[in-house]
Amino acid sequence: MNSLFPKEKITFNIPDAEIEYYPNFFKNDRSDELFEKLRNEIPWQQDNIKVYGKTHPQPRLTALFGNEGKSYSYSNIVMQPHHWNPLLVFIKNEIEEICQENFTTVLLNYYRDGKDSNGWHADNEKELGRNPVIASVSFGAERYFHLQHNTIKEQKLKIKLEHGSLLIMKGSTQHFWKHQIPKTTSVIKSRINLTFRIIK
Repeated sequence: MNSLFPKEKITFNIPDAEIEYYPNFFKNDRSDELFEKLRNEIPWQQDNIKVYGKTHPQPRLTALFGNEGKSYSYSNIVMQPHHWNPLLVFIKNEIEEICQENFTTVLLNYYRDGKDSNGWHADNEKELGRNPVIASVSFGAERYFHLQHNTIKEQKLKIKLEHGSLLIMKGSTQHFWKHQIPKTTSVIKSRINLTFRIIK
């Protein structure tokens, strides 16, 4: 059990969304350790994605772990899960204490530098169900997480995702908001992000 429990929680007063942010979910020394283990022990892959009819290498590395038979599809990519390992089970258990959920799957993203990114999207794939809970933990370099309401254009939010932080999106968030991790011209080090979810 994480020694910082109970943890600092930040909520955001925005319409049509439930978002919680825990800036110091994991202590700094534990976060350093987890980042190195994830970077070195995860079987990272780089899939191709199709954008406007053209195929490009995805601008980050990814991996999927989860319960057997629970594949995950997005952007015309179908990923088959690796079996849970002790490292990911430890992180999963820590997050489930806060979320009170039993996650089936984790999608990992490895942003090698500021050129790696994740474009505008919502986590609204049909296998996630109607109001999915997405729990996202970050290790490594800080990156800005942008949110934009689908119909109320002035409703925007930018959150700095810190080393060892946890972001939870739930309720109707994925119906009304999209999000991204944009590229940056700043010289920054690598970042690893784990997004826990439940595949129905």
